[in-house]
Amino acid sequence: MKKFILNADGFGESKDINRAVLECYKYGLLKSVSITPNGDAFDEAVNDIIPNCPEIGVGIHLNITKGKSLCSDLKTLTDENKKFNNSFLMILLKTYLPKNEEFMQEIEREFRNQIEKTMSKTPVSHIDSQEYIHAIPKIFKMVCRLAKEYNIRYVITHHEKPYFVPDAMRHLTLRYLVNFFIHKFLNIINVINEVSLRINKLRTNNYLIGVSYNAMMDSLAVHYGLKDIKAKQTVVEVVIHPKRYEEGQVDGCFGEFILAKNQKLKDKIEGLGYLITNYVKKET
Repeated sequence: MKKFILNADGFGESKDINRAVLECYKYGLLKSVSITPNGDAFDEAVNDIIPNCPEIGVGIHLNITKGKSLCSDLKTLTDENKKFNNSFLMILLKTYLPKNEEFMQEIEREFRNQIEKTMSKTPVSHIDSQEYIHAIPKIFKMVCRLAKEYNIRYVITHHEKPYFVPDAMRHLTLRYLVNFFIHKFLNIINVINEVSLRINKLRTNNYLIGVSYNAMMDSLAVHYGLKDIKAKQTVVEVVIHPKRYEEGQVDGCFGEFILAKNQKLKDKIEGLGYLITNYVKKET
């Protein structure tokens, strides 16, 4: 069976994202979200949006780069106002520095708080992260251990097959160049991360679509990404960051909002033999 999972990252970050998820859900293509535990609109997401999306699967969008920590006494991850103050590159470097025990312990404490806060409000189907933080191999190993401990079946990986959308202007941008190098890096470290998955007997997606064209996703990108996947049994996640209005139009996420409501795309996906689903439903 071929499974297609459209997943909205950043759920709970803002009321606009929450409203975008609620509206997209009604069209039948969006069946999975990743909620940000320290998001400003987390409470609204779990209290008002999830109850109105009864078939949606909810994952945890672990976050140690944006907003405030759920812990009150971190020293290496936050500033004096509890705000995270490390970029992806800084975390990558600190993770591999000698004598990094305190740093790794603080990451685990924050992750545990975020996992427990989310699981106290809703069942959890998978784990991913803000800015691909959990893909860093030492952190990925930690996340797999936590997923097994908390009985979370899926940890998301970032194996994206190279593909090309026939739209020249999309590729003549700094955004695409940055995405290109991120895509290559994630594909390399994914090989290491698969070992942690096997050791902990966890499941993952086989392919991800949404790195190369991050913030530029539309129905064309989804269609060409799927066409290059020939496996007869596979789980493909397409990751989007839907927003509805002015903010989304600036950063490209309004197009991803439109994508999730595209009925013709839904028909094409089903025509390629995919079951549109989420990480909650078990294999048959």
